[in-house]
Amino acid sequence: MSTEELAELLDVDPSTIRRWRTLRPLQGPPFIQISDRVVKYATADVERWLSARRVYPQAA
Repeated sequence: MSTEELAELLDVDPSTIRRWRTLRPLQGPPFIQISDRVVKYATADVERWLSARRVYPQAA
């Protein structure tokens, strides 16, 4: 998926997704750098990333 598609899924601005890719340490889901201007996200990577951030209220 594209940066814009991921941003829509997460209900954040695309600039947030771009910022996550430049922060050190890196934040956000793993990404695939196709070229200098093209970045994609694998659906499976996004799902794993989201799952790893799941908070269970009874455990919090």
